[in-house]
Amino acid sequence: MDDAVRARDTAREVLDDIEPERLREVLFDRLADTSMTPAVLTLLSARALDPGMDADADAAEKSSAGRRTNAGDTDGIAKQAAGVQLIYEGLRLTRSLAHDVPWTTMTDDSDIAEGTSASSRAKPDDIAADLDVLAADVLVSRGFYLLARTDAATRAVEVVRAFGRDQTHRRAEGADTAALDRNLEADIFALAVLTGTTAVGGEASPALLEYATDLGRECDVEDGLAPAATAFSEATTDRIASLSAAEAGSDERVPSSATDR
Repeated sequence: MDDAVRARDTAREVLDDIEPERLREVLFDRLADTSMTPAVLTLLSARALDPGMDADADAAEKSSAGRRTNAGDTDGIAKQAAGVQLIYEGLRLTRSLAHDVPWTTMTDDSDIAEGTSASSRAKPDDIAADLDVLAADVLVSRGFYLLARTDAATRAVEVVRAFGRDQTHRRAEGADTAALDRNLEADIFALAVLTGTTAVGGEASPALLEYATDLGRECDVEDGLAPAATAFSEATTDRIASLSAAEAGSDERVPSSATDR
């Protein structure tokens, strides 16, 4: 199965219990339209260290027992990939809402008939904006849930904290808003490779994390993230495999990581 399709299907599955239905539809619509690049990078990173992962996954489909990995069964890696994707989608939506406030101007009280309920005064655009706010919260929290008991849990928290700091700093006079915004994609890519490599028992070296942050900035194009099909190649997999083993025990710091902002 194609990685993007697998990741999208898994993400939909973990959101399938969200109520009300209208909110769930908003979540599904975002997943349908978005690039699954972060999730695909997570799977690609796992595959770079465990080339037999796909064969094991196919075997698991034919066996009720399946294969156990460092993080659980074969479906566990796909769920972790979905977790990375959901955190990104939630933060990306939050960034969009913060930059372009969607709520319309409130109607003057004098123009509202006496006895009109607050809900009936709400405009359609305002309701959609409220749903987007809820969707962003659900996406991030569900992503956290999927990564909670993994080696990537701490890094996921650091990514969200760094995002909050960057969005605060961009309000300062003279701030490089474009660079601050692009940190999100860089941090998410670092989270993706760390999640993927540790899911199969590997390590994400400082050099690998630095490579991932650079890759995130390269894939952050004007209309959003570049599709995984054009963003990654066999060379990407080879590079991740080689860097994952390099400097494994080094204390070298990575200036572009979420922890250093």
